[in-house]
Amino acid sequence: MKKKEKKMILCVPHGFCAGVDRAVKMVELALEAYGTPLYVHHEIVHNEVVVNGLREKGVVFVNSIDDVPGNSRLIFSAHGVPPGVRRQAEELNLKTLDATCPLVTKVHLEAIRYAKKGYHIFLIGHKKHVEVQGTYGEAPESITIVEPANENSLKKNIARLTIPENHQLIYLTQTTLSVHDCNRVVQALKNRFPALTAPPKDDICYATTNRQNAVKATCSKVDFFVVIGSENSSNSRRLVEVALNEGVAAELFQNVEQLASRDWTSIVRIGVTAGASTPAVVINQIINFLQELGFDRESDMIYAEEKKMFSIPRDLVKDLGKRKMVV
Repeated sequence: MKKKEKKMILCVPHGFCAGVDRAVKMVELALEAYGTPLYVHHEIVHNEVVVNGLREKGVVFVNSIDDVPGNSRLIFSAHGVPPGVRRQAEELNLKTLDATCPLVTKVHLEAIRYAKKGYHIFLIGHKKHVEVQGTYGEAPESITIVEPANENSLKKNIARLTIPENHQLIYLTQTTLSVHDCNRVVQALKNRFPALTAPPKDDICYATTNRQNAVKATCSKVDFFVVIGSENSSNSRRLVEVALNEGVAAELFQNVEQLASRDWTSIVRIGVTAGASTPAVVINQIINFLQELGFDRESDMIYAEEKKMFSIPRDLVKDLGKRKMVV
């Protein structure tokens, strides 16, 4: 009996999105412009390789502003921060740079705008995720966080919701959610609150949607999905869920070592993708490892071409210019 050829299909797009690319570049450029010590509030992006690499260069990651000495230089992560953190930074005379993804900032501004208009906001997302905490902090008295859950739990949770009377209702979302999970929460909310309004434009970011749709488009052609990303990366974990929802086995791998510990003999066709915070160096290492195992790379599954770029803040560009550095 002829042995089946092992094949690998790489999803496109994969890896860094524009917001992550901008945030990481800002830290690297800030190191050039200002040197160390350089502090970052939370992990700049959710990837251990990126964070450890910057830490080795002298970047200090903190979970609390209290851990930053006064008059130091601080960068806010790509996930955004609540207003209280910004105020605290001002009180400590910290010199700050904001690496918040512009698409996250958009959700913050929507929360502020609709709260001022008297709306009550359902914020769909994971309560413990720093992005959701940042958005919630913009108008806590006007926001109720609704977490994705299985159908039975979701119905019970929404049935328990209490909202102020005579308020218009709108929902906003975390930018890195599963589109499938988000739609299910929205429908459940509409069943309970028929007058619920949608935001003018979807809050789930283009990169999250593109990567999830690329996985969906590939699932019928593979029997296993390798998702490359860190355990604390929300968008990477959602890619695993997308494949599983399509009936394809999938696992999250942070590095080659994790792949090496798995038995690949029974798997013939694999799909490969990577979360929006996964650097190219890790993706290439894993692709090379899989090829060494005998998986031949077929034509890529090209779902979308991403050309979006976000600019570096003017103050940082200006300070680099003073040092004869060009961005």
